[in-house]
Amino acid sequence: MTVVAVANPKGGVGKSTLATNIAGYYASRGHAVVLGDVDRQQSARLWLQQRPAAARPIGAWDIEPDRFDKPPKHATHAVLDTPAGLHGWRLKDMLKLADRIIVPLQPSVFDIFATRQFLDELATHRRSAGVPIGIVGMRVDARTIAADKLHAFVDSLGLPVLGYLRDTQNYIHLAAHGLSLFDLSPGRVARDLEQWQGICAWLDGA
Repeated sequence: MTVVAVANPKGGVGKSTLATNIAGYYASRGHAVVLGDVDRQQSARLWLQQRPAAARPIGAWDIEPDRFDKPPKHATHAVLDTPAGLHGWRLKDMLKLADRIIVPLQPSVFDIFATRQFLDELATHRRSAGVPIGIVGMRVDARTIAADKLHAFVDSLGLPVLGYLRDTQNYIHLAAHGLSLFDLSPGRVARDLEQWQGICAWLDGA
């Protein structure tokens, strides 16, 4: 089983958007995927509840915030939406489960600072050894100074940058209906799917 954790201790950086779309991607590939949510806001769980019966199935990974149980055995792929303030024993338990970690990052000095501390903590944690970590820029407008600063920071990390996702209403509209980019015909979201190519390749182990 492959377990992907979407993690950043900073709230509001797009963890649920990434987690739900990763689950949607795995489902589009025909995998038996489950989605777990230990974030206080429970956005991913709500998304799953809104998912239409006609959409490709994504199962619920019933996981408690104070006890990180393993995913259901029938699943081949699991996605975990982690909480803000991920430190201490919660971080340790997440690392016990995760095969891959994706860290979303917005072009904000506060997000960059919090993410730097989180990545430093990951680097010193013995359980993170050998766990691939990828960075995804969220809500990035390439025309802004903030985007330039984000690029400069990411370039200094020595970690793979999987992609930069634009700020678009597509994610908001889809989330309201329990859908992902990968549930639509490619022509309707071609620009966004292009930005996901590097993320998908990394998820597939390329």
